[in-house]
Amino acid sequence: MFFVFLLYALFASIFTIAKTGLEYSSPFFFVGSRMVLAGFLLLGYQYLFHPKSFQIKSKDGWLFLKLALFNIYLTNVFEFWGLQYLTSFKTCFIYSLSPFASALLSFFIFREKMSAKKWSGLLLGFAGIMPVLLAQTTAEERGGQFFMFSWAELAVMAAALCSVYGWILLKQAVNDAGHSPLFANGVSMLLGGTFALGHSYCTESWHPVPVTEFWPFALCALLLIIVSNLISYNMYGWLLKRFSPTFMSFAGLSTPLFSALFGFVFLSEQIEWPFYVSLTVVSFGLLLFYQEELAPKLLPKTKASGIS
Repeated sequence: MFFVFLLYALFASIFTIAKTGLEYSSPFFFVGSRMVLAGFLLLGYQYLFHPKSFQIKSKDGWLFLKLALFNIYLTNVFEFWGLQYLTSFKTCFIYSLSPFASALLSFFIFREKMSAKKWSGLLLGFAGIMPVLLAQTTAEERGGQFFMFSWAELAVMAAALCSVYGWILLKQAVNDAGHSPLFANGVSMLLGGTFALGHSYCTESWHPVPVTEFWPFALCALLLIIVSNLISYNMYGWLLKRFSPTFMSFAGLSTPLFSALFGFVFLSEQIEWPFYVSLTVVSFGLLLFYQEELAPKLLPKTKASGIS
């Protein structure tokens, strides 16, 4: 259990580190440079220890292109652009709606049916986020508005959607195409990071690069590579062998709390009451959404105890 909450504390620290790094670098360059370096490290490891798997079949080219586009480029470009205007814990909280985003994508893309209870949980979850979305800072307002939402909020929502679709593509690359997770992630990071660097070169000021202070930027980028690219996602896969995906989703609700704590301690971000209201309502929505998945797992234990 300790390692589960350690994992989500590490996930939460990613937003704190990224927010700090954006003080010293432009967002698109930050994304691109970090991902290119992480991609080289993963592919280098794969080539040294598993050289036979170091290949992409021509029929998988389009899959890897989509993986790089959605799982790395769009996800991180949207996230980091929005993060420069949002608090770290608000960004993290929006990301925590991924289970709901996954359900919507499954409904529209894969035509999966959802029960009335799941729809109720979904709607409650989206209603629960409204207090946080309506409580906007002056920094968000500088990023522009679209009706009642800031563009920064919409960007992070788009990042969450792209991330969920990216995980679907990664699963296809691993399960259907037979590639290792390290190789698939390495290729997508290298290619997606290259897209981000090209985006940076076209839109950000390179004199010679869009970094104001090199060593603080380099430290933040290195920490993100270690915590996010190398530790957290591998640790998540290890824990999934010991705990159910449903339990991991519930435990993931601790991530915004850790992020709020780190933001308060390290970034002096103020936590207002809408955050707690939204977290409570979204938690109930997620509980309602997952009740049907929990029930079958609890059923054998109920029968074994002699209760009819």
